[in-house]
Amino acid sequence: MAKINLLPWREERRQQQTKEFYILLGISAGLALAVFGLAFYYFDQSVKYQNQRNQYLTAEISKLDAQIAEIKKLEAQKANLIARQEVIEELQASRTQMVHLFDELVKSIPNGVFLEKITQKGSSMSLEGYSQSHSRVSDYMRRLESSAWFTGIDLDYIRADDTLTSHEQKFKLSVRLVNPNRNKDTDNSEEEVS
Repeated sequence: MAKINLLPWREERRQQQTKEFYILLGISAGLALAVFGLAFYYFDQSVKYQNQRNQYLTAEISKLDAQIAEIKKLEAQKANLIARQEVIEELQASRTQMVHLFDELVKSIPNGVFLEKITQKGSSMSLEGYSQSHSRVSDYMRRLESSAWFTGIDLDYIRADDTLTSHEQKFKLSVRLVNPNRNKDTDNSEEEVS
């Protein structure tokens, strides 16, 4: 005899499929939440790590800025010291310049030329005086040119002075001063460096 199942098997199967569907739906939702949580955690950790790196870089940049400011201050002090040293070297080099200058003036002055006034402004010097003739002033200019202490000799004027009974010529010369010892010192220091 044939077995007949009178139970509503289709209804049970439908309920079983619905139950399986909800279980799979829950598992899928759980997996999606887990994946979303892992992604959120990963990106959150990445942001925190990048923020830590940014803070570290900011701290290092501020340290470097402080070091740069200190270096600039030291460079300014160095430039100041170098300027002072150059002034001292300049004073040392020109210490005997006046002695040599007056010695050269005495050596170069010819007979018949008399200096009345000497004026110096920086490296420029003005010589005023009297001469017995134009040729003596020319001779004086040639002697000044041959000296290593003078350069750029210019005659400002030469004219007859009627106030004197000897009919002397009044003249004014402009010269630029050169310290030949400074060039030797510079050459010696360059040889020592190289």
